[in-house]
Amino acid sequence: MRDLGDIRDQIDRIDAQICELFAQRMACTHEVAEYKRATGKPILDRTRERTKLADVATKMPPELADYSQVLFSLIMEMSRTSQSAELNAQSELDGRIREAIAKTPPLFPKSAFVACQGVEGAYSQLAADRLFKHATITYLESFEGVFRAVDEGLCDFGVLPVENSTAGSVNQVFDLMERHNFSIVRSLRLKVDHQLLALPGAALAGIRDIYSHQQAISQCRDFLAGLDGVSVHVCENTAAAAKMVAESGRTDIAALSSRACAALYNLKTLAKNVQDKNNNYTRFACIAKDLQIYPGADRTSLMVVTSNTPGSLYKVLTRFYALDINLAKLESRPIPDSNFEFKFYFDLECPVAAPEFARLIASLDDVCEDFRYLGSYSELV
Repeated sequence: MRDLGDIRDQIDRIDAQICELFAQRMACTHEVAEYKRATGKPILDRTRERTKLADVATKMPPELADYSQVLFSLIMEMSRTSQSAELNAQSELDGRIREAIAKTPPLFPKSAFVACQGVEGAYSQLAADRLFKHATITYLESFEGVFRAVDEGLCDFGVLPVENSTAGSVNQVFDLMERHNFSIVRSLRLKVDHQLLALPGAALAGIRDIYSHQQAISQCRDFLAGLDGVSVHVCENTAAAAKMVAESGRTDIAALSSRACAALYNLKTLAKNVQDKNNNYTRFACIAKDLQIYPGADRTSLMVVTSNTPGSLYKVLTRFYALDINLAKLESRPIPDSNFEFKFYFDLECPVAAPEFARLIASLDDVCEDFRYLGSYSELV
């Protein structure tokens, strides 16, 4: 048996050769890009790629055939990423992003007209008050109303919940993203503590009906399961539930809502912090009509549609990996009126000024049927 040090020395020598050969291969990639620029040929040549991978497998021992194809798939993906960045360096989107960075004020506004779903006391309102020092808030009945208010220029910003650490994504909001024009300009992670609120004189043992938003109900599933003879009802908003209880005059109903709603609607707290997990956070997105990119933006959201073929999503993910860009979120949603086809939402962690971000944006057209840039921003915690 050889000494481990000798084996590692040999591996180092082989790795040095691999590095030299990889550099030579990427230099050839640059020449390929120049040729395709001159001739107008597409970056992706599926026939050559398929033939190349099949040939690689035949040159390896059977037990290494699959590994070699994965390796060369990644190498060719990096090659295409490099070519795309060269050929699309001055894309229309890249120009829009640069223009937005130049035109956006250096500081996030302290005052603004903001649209939120629900009524006063809603978690969206609490998020808006964290985002803006002086927010003039308009309350709308639905999430779609918030999108429309922003799209039609009726307010400066909208604040919407997008996901919860316990209950997951707010699917309705993600579905509405496809139908409206907007840009995410900031996000906020807000700790959510649900209280069971009722009118003074009510007792927990006497409660027969509980009202709240579906997300809050999902976040308090264990607590609700421990209550006997209680019916749970979904309503449009946690604060709306508290308001309804306050106006009902009944002591046999309660609302799952925020602590702020207890004082706001003169309600009694029957049970505190009833969420299943104490580290319960909801992420909110602050949206605007026009693209705005404030200093410090290090998170980007994209909506991507890939072809319905094997490996299509893998090719997108490989671009992130090749550029060392962290994927913070991946959400899939069905495409309306399609046969089990999906669009994907990505949250990426990468400074918008980083060169790898520009290379990614320039290269996505090559691996997507369609993609939409939803904005770059920073997140408050």
